[in-house]
Amino acid sequence: MTETETGGGDRPLLAVRLDDLFKTVRPKGKHWTNAEVADELKRANPELKVGGVYLSQLRTGKRSNPSPDLLAALARFFGVSVAYFFDDKVAQSVLSEIAAIEALRQSGVRAVAMRAAGMKKENLQAITAIMDQYRQLQGLPPVDDPSGPE
Repeated sequence: MTETETGGGDRPLLAVRLDDLFKTVRPKGKHWTNAEVADELKRANPELKVGGVYLSQLRTGKRSNPSPDLLAALARFFGVSVAYFFDDKVAQSVLSEIAAIEALRQSGVRAVAMRAAGMKKENLQAITAIMDQYRQLQGLPPVDDPSGPE
């Protein structure tokens, strides 16, 4: 298997990506267990064959060949495209969006974002430069944001 197929570790790429969804995406604002997700998937699609144990096996890589219907149902549940499971660019985009959303969940970050909304580009650039300096002073890594302030 290639590194892309295995996610760079000993688990298949599908397992890594599915596990990332479980760990980071919060449909309806909560973390979901394997059994809860399986129940929700069956509620939405009663003929779907899925259980909590099977989802656990997919997440760990012990099982690796889910049906297209199950992948589609998982993608719908977590609010991503089915391409997330197979396309590196789509997966990276989704994970970047998830990281941004997770950062916004931190109340201080949300407060800064709310104050920045609607400001002129020049002002956002100045504020971003100041924040970058404070990040550096605190020993935090630089933010890799090629788009910069909008």
